[in-house]
Amino acid sequence: MPERTEGDHEVPRLYGEPFDSGFAAAEAHRSAADLTAACEVYEELLTSAGSVEDSPDARFLRAHLLSDLAAVRLAATDPAGAEDAVERSRTLLDGLASAPMGPRGRQLWLEVLLKTLLAAADLFRGTGRLDEALASLDEAAVRLAEFDDPEGLRAAELGLNRVHLLMERSEWGAAEEQATTLLSTLPETVVEAVPQLLTALGVICASTGRFDPADDYLARADDRFRAAGDTGERQSLLAQRAYVAMRRGEHGLAESLFTEASTFFERQRRFGDLAVCEQARGFLAGLRGDSTRAVELTTASLARFERLGAAVAAADTMLLSAQHAYGRGDITEMKRLAQTARDVYEEREVHERCAQVDLMLARTLEDNLDRTDHGGHERTSIDTALSLALPAALALEAARYDFATAHARSQWLELADDAMRLAFRLAVRRQDQGLLFELVEHRCAGASLAWDRTPRSAARPLHPDPSQSSDRPEAGGTAASAAGEPVSVFPAAASKAYGRVDGAGTLGGVAAEAAASVGLRVGPPPKVRMAPDTGRVALQEYIAAAEFRYHRRIVDQDEVPYGVPGDPGGPPVVQVRLADAGDLFMTWAWVVGARGFGTAHGPADEVDRAVRELADALPGAGEGTEGLRRAFDSGAMAGHSSERRLARLLAEAVWPEGLTAQIRHVSARAGRPLVRIQPSPRVAQVPWELLAVDDEDVRLIDLADVVTTAPASLRVHGPAAAQVAKTDAATDAADEADAVVLVLDPRVPGFRADSTLGSVLGRPGSDPELLSLVRTRVDTDVAVPSVTDPAEAFRRTDLDRDWLGAVLRGGARRLIYVGHVTGAPVEGGRSEDGALHLCCGRGAAGLAEPVRDHRPLSAKDLLLGTLPLRADGQAGALIWPAPPRVALIGCESGGDLRFAESFGLATAMIHNGAELVTVTRWVLPTSLAFQRLAGVSEDVRPLSEAVVAVDTAHEHSDPVRRLGQWQREQLDRWRDGGRVEHSPLLWAAMTCVVV
Repeated sequence: MPERTEGDHEVPRLYGEPFDSGFAAAEAHRSAADLTAACEVYEELLTSAGSVEDSPDARFLRAHLLSDLAAVRLAATDPAGAEDAVERSRTLLDGLASAPMGPRGRQLWLEVLLKTLLAAADLFRGTGRLDEALASLDEAAVRLAEFDDPEGLRAAELGLNRVHLLMERSEWGAAEEQATTLLSTLPETVVEAVPQLLTALGVICASTGRFDPADDYLARADDRFRAAGDTGERQSLLAQRAYVAMRRGEHGLAESLFTEASTFFERQRRFGDLAVCEQARGFLAGLRGDSTRAVELTTASLARFERLGAAVAAADTMLLSAQHAYGRGDITEMKRLAQTARDVYEEREVHERCAQVDLMLARTLEDNLDRTDHGGHERTSIDTALSLALPAALALEAARYDFATAHARSQWLELADDAMRLAFRLAVRRQDQGLLFELVEHRCAGASLAWDRTPRSAARPLHPDPSQSSDRPEAGGTAASAAGEPVSVFPAAASKAYGRVDGAGTLGGVAAEAAASVGLRVGPPPKVRMAPDTGRVALQEYIAAAEFRYHRRIVDQDEVPYGVPGDPGGPPVVQVRLADAGDLFMTWAWVVGARGFGTAHGPADEVDRAVRELADALPGAGEGTEGLRRAFDSGAMAGHSSERRLARLLAEAVWPEGLTAQIRHVSARAGRPLVRIQPSPRVAQVPWELLAVDDEDVRLIDLADVVTTAPASLRVHGPAAAQVAKTDAATDAADEADAVVLVLDPRVPGFRADSTLGSVLGRPGSDPELLSLVRTRVDTDVAVPSVTDPAEAFRRTDLDRDWLGAVLRGGARRLIYVGHVTGAPVEGGRSEDGALHLCCGRGAAGLAEPVRDHRPLSAKDLLLGTLPLRADGQAGALIWPAPPRVALIGCESGGDLRFAESFGLATAMIHNGAELVTVTRWVLPTSLAFQRLAGVSEDVRPLSEAVVAVDTAHEHSDPVRRLGQWQREQLDRWRDGGRVEHSPLLWAAMTCVVV
């Protein structure tokens, strides 16, 4: 067997002429995208090799040629020829496995074997034989362990193949994480895989709704291919760019690019890629109403895929054809094509595509219900649509837990939400109050913090095929239909993607730990037990169906009860929850002191209009002085009459009259009730206390106390909370501690008092109310830090994260923070990026990026602690255990409730042990802002009054009621005089958050 000789790195001289120059020529043809010429060269070389006297070296030469030929035939979309070449190469290589060869010969044999295995994996993946592809990659991984791969080229190729297989399986989260990790760890010498990984990341981002990053990845890939002179791959990027444009909604650009790509692929005889383009063009033709052209292109695509043996891709085209058949009114043909496609997906265990078929069938049923009168069969039709739509929606929603970053999960959730909106519409159509209740409960349960650093593997079948019979009692009530326009389920056109891979976190052999610091991992929500007597779990039959059909875990094993236990001798309590699903859906139930429940929903356009008007009245995050000036000058909360109109508009959009009537009824008989509200992200900034529940300017806070509740997932104690177990001595000290930790306007390194992160309370010692607050705490010997002069508690420079951790671990009953809070932008999806600004320098260890000479303390720090930073790291709950009551008085400190995944400052404190956290819903004006922008006198300090009110409430046995009393007093002043210092712009921002 030939030994490797020194020479050209790309094509080493191994066999002599004409073979060495032939290999070089074939490689040049491949780079120029002339695959026909490359195949011809390899065929000629095989003929020449056949005339060489038979020997192990001659057989190895033929195996090498066949391995390269297989790769070229794959690129040229000749799967039959590729499979023949792979099988012949593998037979020759297996026959040489025991032949005598030196160490270098063994390495060369391993290298060609690895190339053959990777070609086989590509072949199986392209023809939908995904299990066989995985088996080939697994064997390659075993062989790689004994291969000398100093430059990491074969390891990179194996990793890239794993990424592609994950994409084919629709394991978008795992694929992205592995591709990102592989890209960041590739040796500089391995340049070939970089543009391929960039292309894969572009497709992943486009497939999960992140179009700007997709464009960026593809542009970077194009630059790399250009630098390498790879014309063929640059042309192939046309299809990927077209796919991004199509997903973004730029249909004209997409069609133009797909047409250009089709011309190239047809010229190069790459018929598989051509079929993908035809499939996409057929979809686009259908969108513009050209049904004839749509059918023509779809039929051509299907024929090509079937000739190529690409079963899954052919099933995708069948699904598209089923949509066309439905558009023509051919229901029989639609059902036949859809079922045929589903059979393929089921056979290949492509479970997500099965869900897409079920959704399409449910949408067509909904559309048919809109068009025709089903008479006495309508309930059966709705039930059938629900049995298809809801399990599929649950599975698609749960797929987001595979992603490592909150941003990726939030973008995926936007795509999956369309399916959940369909489920809600069908429940409304069925007038099923009980089902709506359970849907809202499931949506509001929240994600759970996951401590494993790899994606959760798929659930295997957990149940026999469940019956759709339900033990959930039917509830009466009427509701209007909110059916929407059916949405296409057209699959990923530029990169086919299906199903799941078990143990996906280890696919590719790339450690996921390297990506642990990019964001929080989250998992499914807990089960919500609806009735303690029956043990019924919300949506239990639909969850069972989803887990059985689509092999994905929908809920965690942990279980939480509906509502919370209340004090039988305390006030009546009603639990209100809201969920966004197109319209805004609300449920409520009296859990203490009264009986009754109800559901309601607000039309999306009315809710959105009211929320926009509220946003226009508030100073927005990042607007600075100009935002505050606008709020004072023209905002609805600057004057009593305009604020009252806003309060009435909000109530009409988001609050049901029936619930108001129940509150009045209960209040007259049992006293002022407590309203526990868990808002949906869309309405998280609504000041519920202010809602004008009738035309007489009666506000909700006039009738009840109001508290905000966090997702039920926070009731489940995770690993972090378990780590807070201290020594007996430390526990005793904590139990005896009566400390009130005061963090009052800490000095942020690198920022002057009059700068962006400067003072919020003014010159220390200038505010009598705040000095009195500190003096009261000092006099009772409970204030930390300990000071002799109350003014020393303000603008300190020693209140950093290490100090805070030490005093909290020493035991405290309260923490009050007044200072700067930086909220995370909602569109980014990363609630954990919300941060407090203490006295930490940029050298402090943490997960937030430094700002000048300062590193903020983020919610991600509070949750993860130092776990992502070092091997012996500790969870945040161990470093910063929260006392029972926490006040975070800063701009939008409660902004995490605006996110689909609530892991910001408020919920981080609850996760770390707090029982109640007082936060703000929006940006707060300081007393100085009132003085300079609203013209109040210098002795009027609204923010100071609010700080004192919160501190006083937290000292009270019932802080919610005490804070509500202060807010009612402020409301009365506002009604009496309409003075801006009494505007709800400040005091209505405050809310208490509990679990």
